[in-house]
Amino acid sequence: MLDDTDRALIAVLRRDGRRSISDLALDLGLSRATVRTRLDRLTVSGEIQGFTAVLRNEAQDLPIRAVMLLAIEGKRTDAVIRRITGMPEARTIHSTNGRWDLVIELATPDLAAFDAALNRIRLIEGVSATETSLLLSTLKAKPR
Repeated sequence: MLDDTDRALIAVLRRDGRRSISDLALDLGLSRATVRTRLDRLTVSGEIQGFTAVLRNEAQDLPIRAVMLLAIEGKRTDAVIRRITGMPEARTIHSTNGRWDLVIELATPDLAAFDAALNRIRLIEGVSATETSLLLSTLKAKPR
């Protein structure tokens, strides 16, 4: 279970995953030993599963980004996921509950490619309804 210190540490790492232990300690008002222990614990427990680099070219090469919500008929979810997994435009696929069965994050270089991707997904057997929202800007929450 995460406490406020763990959440603050994760928030700082989300902004800059390359912060040194010393800088993290200064940011959070903790000792370096405490930060290292918490970081090790979060990594070993699987709470933090890795660190990644966000490339400038990804945002430039794939500027059209969207979230697509899908409703799936019957028991076809696995087949739909397999089809979408093979699409390079699908960055992530999330299962969910409620009205929508899947949430797909899409990224394409232009609107024509985006439209083509939407059409291919809508034609997958088992997809009964979709709703798509373009992502206009990305805002990050600041730690408390």
